[in-house]
Amino acid sequence: MRIWVDADACPRDIRELLFRAAVRRKVQITLVANQPVRVPKSEFIDTVQVGAGANVADQRIVELMAPEDLVVTADIPLAAGVVKQGGQALDPRGQMFSEANIGERLAMRDLLDGLRGSGEIMGGPATFSDKDRQTFANQLDRWLTSRQK
Repeated sequence: MRIWVDADACPRDIRELLFRAAVRRKVQITLVANQPVRVPKSEFIDTVQVGAGANVADQRIVELMAPEDLVVTADIPLAAGVVKQGGQALDPRGQMFSEANIGERLAMRDLLDGLRGSGEIMGGPATFSDKDRQTFANQLDRWLTSRQK
């Protein structure tokens, strides 16, 4: 069991929470990014640096992950690839992606991208909040507990 992190866009608060969980629960966490990522020294935490380019980190995560692994990402197409490989994906705001909801999330993403592209709506997601962090922590704890029984 391993947790993969799409680290290029993962909020620092979420990374810190994951670092503490790795040590406390003795679970391997790998951060994947196209730039160096600072991590604490721990036998449970490592990094993979990939080359620059769109979706390079995403592709590497899908290649390396195993079924039943968890991937932390806000990237819905990456989450879809993870689910297709038999894993689960968790958004930094605490939304768990699974076979049951990934199709709907992809469709919504595509719709919003189209509306933004046409200028019908402006802006992006709301600012990351304490509530988002707590929702993520709760989902992560549920996932870890279910896997470590």
